[in-house]
Amino acid sequence: MQSQSTGAILAQDSTNRPGAEKGVAVAQPQPDLEREVAALIVEALNLELAPSEIDPQAPLFGEGLGLDSIDILEVALVVSKKYGFQLRSDDSNNTRIFQSLRSLCQHIALNRLT
Repeated sequence: MQSQSTGAILAQDSTNRPGAEKGVAVAQPQPDLEREVAALIVEALNLELAPSEIDPQAPLFGEGLGLDSIDILEVALVVSKKYGFQLRSDDSNNTRIFQSLRSLCQHIALNRLT
């Protein structure tokens, strides 16, 4: 389990949802990190929208934010520089990591060094 010093906010999931195991650590939404990463995305890609206009749960690809693979590479580069860990193009989890702003932020929270 990551410590608080890495920026990860973990909670114990004690719900009775199907498939939820009692005591399993899950990353919680982090509004401050989401705002920060949204601003990074807007700046890196020179988007003509405010960071607050990015829905944290909307897809980054396609109908959501509409990013393409080149955009995602640029986002991966700025995230890697800012948070001190590498996002690799050959990572089998990239579809999940870049699914939405929220999923990207959860990945950052669990892996960041800075």
